[in-house]
Amino acid sequence: MKPIISVIGGGSWATALIKILSNNVETIHWWVRSHDTADFLRKYRHNPNYLSDVVIDPERVQVTNDLAAAIHHADIIILAVPSAFLKPSLSGITPHDFKGKMVFSAIKGIIPDELLIVGDFLNSTYEIPVGQIGVITGPCHAEEVAMERLSYLTIACQNTTNADMLASMMNCRYIKTTVSDDIYGTEYSAVLKNVFAIAGGIAHGVGYGDNYLAVLISNAIQEIKRFVDAVHPINRDINDSAYLGDLLVTAYSSFSRNRLFGTMVGKGYSVKVAQLEMNMVAEGYYATKCIYELNRKYKVHMPITDSVYRVLYEKVSPRIEMKLLSDQLK
Repeated sequence: MKPIISVIGGGSWATALIKILSNNVETIHWWVRSHDTADFLRKYRHNPNYLSDVVIDPERVQVTNDLAAAIHHADIIILAVPSAFLKPSLSGITPHDFKGKMVFSAIKGIIPDELLIVGDFLNSTYEIPVGQIGVITGPCHAEEVAMERLSYLTIACQNTTNADMLASMMNCRYIKTTVSDDIYGTEYSAVLKNVFAIAGGIAHGVGYGDNYLAVLISNAIQEIKRFVDAVHPINRDINDSAYLGDLLVTAYSSFSRNRLFGTMVGKGYSVKVAQLEMNMVAEGYYATKCIYELNRKYKVHMPITDSVYRVLYEKVSPRIEMKLLSDQLK
């Protein structure tokens, strides 16, 4: 009997995951919070808010507002809601509901008031064994998935048999998958790349060009390596696509909401106005504060993260901060 999958979330990445999984999976439960969105999806077979060109197959995808039912009916659960909203989204769900399930996070963020990556949050709060928790990471933008442009995903789980299972379900004509056992490194790297994409956007917004950005991102991958090695020291190649590739696409792509957010801040928008204008969540905004606070424990040298924090949370001038940062880059 083939596994049943539930995707939790109604945004662009959740919509892209539904599209990918529909190539190989016979039954997918899709939980969205909004009743209006659920009704629209059932009637018109399109997400009214994100990636509206993606056609939903009603024979494979069952849209629901009942989160407990979506979890109950699934063997594999994929979480794809913004990290800041994961706790309220799972309100009322108990460890018993997740018992025996595999749970993969497609979330690129940290639970703000817990200072935990999603995997650690699931393990500590819902008692899900580490071997049953996984991470889905890029480099991959939802918009290119919608256009069926060739994209790559890394599926990470300490139990690589579970990672292999999901990877086989996501392989298709336009998606290639790789398996990893580095759930901590891939997840922290996915969080940090959003911070550095904001940095790149700020630099662009204040007028720096490609030369500066190239040096900034070269330093960013070193910052990622220092941090993930401090948090979870194992043998990993930071140049693999799950780390460096994901950073590059997020820092350079026109589809990157974190880069766009940073660009708006660099051009003089306040954080609040930039968030309202985008009408999307830039995970890097929350991640910056979380990583900054986490690093009080690890004390890793992280000048780019510190600069982004000062701009976003201490309201230091983006132009002044980028100039000060430029003196620390090599």
